[in-house]
Amino acid sequence: MKSRVLVLGAGFGGLELSTLLSEALGEAADVTVIDKAEAFVFGYSKIDLMFGKVDLAAVRQPYARFAKPGVRLLHETVTAIDPAARRVTTDHGTHEADFLVLALGADFDPEATPGLQEAGHEFYSVAGANRLRGVLPGFTRGHAIVGICGFPYKCPPAPSECALTLHHSLRARGLRAACEITLVTPLSSPMPASAELSAELMAAFEEARIRVLLKRSVVALDAGRRAAVLDDGSELAFDLFLGVPVHRVPQVVLDSGLTEGGWVPIDLTTMETAVPGVFAIGDMAKTGLPKAGSFAESQARAVAGVILARTRGGQADPHAGQGSCLVEFGDGRIGWAELDFLSGPKMQSIYHAPSHEGRAHKEAFGASRVARWFGP
Repeated sequence: MKSRVLVLGAGFGGLELSTLLSEALGEAADVTVIDKAEAFVFGYSKIDLMFGKVDLAAVRQPYARFAKPGVRLLHETVTAIDPAARRVTTDHGTHEADFLVLALGADFDPEATPGLQEAGHEFYSVAGANRLRGVLPGFTRGHAIVGICGFPYKCPPAPSECALTLHHSLRARGLRAACEITLVTPLSSPMPASAELSAELMAAFEEARIRVLLKRSVVALDAGRRAAVLDDGSELAFDLFLGVPVHRVPQVVLDSGLTEGGWVPIDLTTMETAVPGVFAIGDMAKTGLPKAGSFAESQARAVAGVILARTRGGQADPHAGQGSCLVEFGDGRIGWAELDFLSGPKMQSIYHAPSHEGRAHKEAFGASRVARWFGP
């Protein structure tokens, strides 16, 4: 079987998949990666970006530096997907493949929450986080809400990181006593996959005097009255609203007919959709697992195994559902949980308590991906 592989999206999943195929097949890989962006940005960098700890140039990894044998990365925008034909149309032309892998991530839909764009700020996009660099210094007193507007959303710990980092930033500026912070989350705990990490976060919230409303979502902002409306009908007045916008699969994927309930259903062992030879990995896939980069990497390994088995023979290892969630506590400490959802009869979680030494682990995590995908 031929092995022309077309990968839509150059995030964690797309970059890792194309790298794996290049390592296995070299110049014979015949992989095309398409992404509309010009650079890769680690999702966790946005907290540092919004609080002014780094600037945008420091967190961008230009795709021009991505060079792998047998792989070409094109800067194009996908405009149509024909799964049955494994054909993709972009603003530059048409591409066909033997294997089609959708890794376009999830788009943000701030308009789905009335008032969010008029009265609040979202910090999940790179542009949104970068805009907040100029907004947060002006918040000196009043009530700040970190509110999640829909589920599922990617990077489960990010709202907790935002609330804690805001607390420590205000304290460093001598303003904390004049401010209140509330975290509104639809989850039953800050990190449902790790009871230990959730307990540590709840203790940190209590110590920082951050109010936490669990099992609640923000459904609207009343711009005139500066109030957040929750899904139970209650309201919270605010002076600063930092929101996690509703997530959607890209419209071009919805138009392809591959979605069910707004997300792309897959065979969890192979990440293959109902259409043979078409796979979905990362945030758009309906897996029930956390939407985070390391889990997209695990899915990429499964898809690479399937493609190699079908083109060269052999048996592919099933998707292991492995990944980790790193959590910034805002005071220089980092904790994390290593998670394994599918390898054994039940989920396994290894907890690493927050510490200043944990920062070296996070930095090594990022540096290893940069070196692997973009070179030294």
